[in-house]
Amino acid sequence: MEESNTDWCTFCRIVAKREPAEILYEDDDVMVFRNLLRWVPVMLVVVPKVHRTQEELWRNIGPVAKVAVEMGEQHCPNGFRMLSNVGSEAMQSQPHGHVHVIGGTFLGEYA
Repeated sequence: MEESNTDWCTFCRIVAKREPAEILYEDDDVMVFRNLLRWVPVMLVVVPKVHRTQEELWRNIGPVAKVAVEMGEQHCPNGFRMLSNVGSEAMQSQPHGHVHVIGGTFLGEYA
């Protein structure tokens, strides 16, 4: 029997509601929850509910991008950033494709 993604993927377990998260939005395809990291006042994670790699997500970003923009506008009316880390050298820590929405403060210039 093949192991399901919900057995090893943190974000799949959150989508399946087998792991706690502060869920801010959910529809049939996308879920948004607060990031456990709190580097800035607003740190949201936007995920497709079906497990996808970062590369797969970005090849078909439509529904996730739409929700990410809506959540950014709602939670960070003065501006926000959307970003993704792809691969180990970019510090990607979760295998499940996702977009970060960050803001709630002046974010400064890029490093």
